[in-house]
Amino acid sequence: MRPTQPPELAVTGLSDNHQGGVYGVVKRAIVIGNGCAGAENQCIGLVRSLGLFDGHLYYSVARPRGGIKRWLLRLPISLYKKLGHFISCICAGFSNKANESISRRSGIRDVFEVADAKKIAAMARRTFDKSGPLLVVASGRDTVSVASSIRRLAMEYVFVVQVQHPRSRLERFDLVITPRHDYFSLTPEGKRQIPFFLRPWVTPREPPGRNVFLTTGALHNVDSSTLRNASLEWTDEFASLTKPLVVVNIGGPTRNCLYGVDLAKELCGMLHSILWSCGSLRISFSRRTPKKVKEIITRELRSNPKVYIWDGKERNPHLGHLALADAFIITADSISMLSEACTTGKPVYVVGAERCTWKFSDFQKTLRERGAVRPLTGKEDMVEKWSYTPLNDNAEAAKRVIQDMAVRGWKIET
Repeated sequence: MRPTQPPELAVTGLSDNHQGGVYGVVKRAIVIGNGCAGAENQCIGLVRSLGLFDGHLYYSVARPRGGIKRWLLRLPISLYKKLGHFISCICAGFSNKANESISRRSGIRDVFEVADAKKIAAMARRTFDKSGPLLVVASGRDTVSVASSIRRLAMEYVFVVQVQHPRSRLERFDLVITPRHDYFSLTPEGKRQIPFFLRPWVTPREPPGRNVFLTTGALHNVDSSTLRNASLEWTDEFASLTKPLVVVNIGGPTRNCLYGVDLAKELCGMLHSILWSCGSLRISFSRRTPKKVKEIITRELRSNPKVYIWDGKERNPHLGHLALADAFIITADSISMLSEACTTGKPVYVVGAERCTWKFSDFQKTLRERGAVRPLTGKEDMVEKWSYTPLNDNAEAAKRVIQDMAVRGWKIET
């Protein structure tokens, strides 16, 4: 753990409201991430929607890579850290020098990079009179113990939001924000898919309580301001592209959405079929995209003058694509990419939704019922447009945070 003291934000703490009462004014936030950009962007997106982006600090709870980490991935991070210390002591014979060497080799050293629940809680208590309440937003399994500990140690001074379902003991948080499909196991269809003897071990086991707010998709770091700025930044570079501009975002297989080269070949065939109606086609891969999938798509499409394939070396055009594309084609595995695209109100075509199972299939069903997405068939005219109500999860989640804070006599002032 880095021996760093959480810095104190210089912000106003208490102010009089227009009725003369005294409210706690929240002007600062802490984001606790797990080293995963997808999870951390959900926190930052919420903070941005609350108007606290310029007044937030970032802390990380991340497991180091390498060593025996791959065998201990499922352990709670507190046990993970204790086990690392135990192994180091046993193997090194309690020698400090050897202890350092063993822990480096084991890959368990420095589990907590920055976040320290006790220090953050102490800072919240110490600065409350001067700086007001502290908003804590965390996301990811490894952040659960840290965020819940902060609330336990400084309950009267903090408001703790856990993004993504923590799986158990939701009362540890002031608010849990999670997609509706996380409760798929409680639906009639979900119950039919779970053998009776396994149901006690499948979470969540209870319907959402008062401190749970359900979203349609995932929170993300894209809002109208972000899109406006991206449009200005990328307009000149995209000016020469023929319309309609169609963006293809390709993720990677997951446990509940399996695919490989078969889907890549199918996608290539459908893209060839619709190219006649595209002015320009721009393709991006994610970090999860398998190498063989990249190779097949690149080989099949790179020679077409209408097609541009981002190689990962130039600056990432993702925000420019969201801002300036006329339509999107997205693989079904990525809830985050679909959530972002469906925020724009532009046509979104999905590839591989029929391969999704469990809650992923429930999410796809929800988007189809909203009219936000359609399956890509290869018969489309990409000039065609349709309208739907864009996803607005970030703003709706922020509204719920504000409402729950108001119950405690706190308000956000930006």
